[in-house]
Amino acid sequence: MNRFFSVILLNFFYFSICTAQNTVVTKSSPTQALPSVSILGDSYSTYKGFIPNDYAIFYPHSGTDVKSVTQTWWHQFISKNGYKLSVNNSFSGSTICNTGYGGEDYSDRSFITRITKLGNPDIIFIFGGTNDSWANSPIGEYKYIDWTDRDLFSFRPALAYLLSGLREHYPNVTIYYLLNSELKPEINESSKIICEKYGVELIELHNIDKQAGHPSIKGMKAISDQIEEFLGIK
Repeated sequence: MNRFFSVILLNFFYFSICTAQNTVVTKSSPTQALPSVSILGDSYSTYKGFIPNDYAIFYPHSGTDVKSVTQTWWHQFISKNGYKLSVNNSFSGSTICNTGYGGEDYSDRSFITRITKLGNPDIIFIFGGTNDSWANSPIGEYKYIDWTDRDLFSFRPALAYLLSGLREHYPNVTIYYLLNSELKPEINESSKIICEKYGVELIELHNIDKQAGHPSIKGMKAISDQIEEFLGIK
């Protein structure tokens, strides 16, 4: 009888110790989520397998030396600085406004059409305006309220609509606008004025090495480096 109770007591103490040890491990090993980044972009930010399946892709492309997703500007920045990718919503050839190449209606792919498709990020990078410049999309007038459908076929009102929509849909999210090098002066000036209006920090890129009009490996690294410099983390 005494032996039976001894075995019961030993088992009880063993179970108590194991339970206490497991509790300590759980409490001392919290899981902390990495801050997430979403991208709203064009060809410069695409890579096969990393954007929505029905979107047009540029990278990898035979005209450039970028052959791995790890060579893209966004992958370099995210992996190097302790972030995770939320959504890469980049569509090759897309314009910010609804006017594309040859005056075609790009409302099925424009940046302003994709405002709500960025997941739940901590940071948003907008990298656009390049195709608006190359396609000679209408510049339009500065307009910050009561946009009509017609307004959104011009760059200035469309960019204002974009930033207003992002501010509304993603409160408390940090937004950066990447301004490509070698764009039309009207695009550069308009981007700076409209970003300032909405309190969006603009990172003006410079000396970006390109092949076929798109960043090379060297250019991709320069973009990542210049973002780091702007943010003071390089």
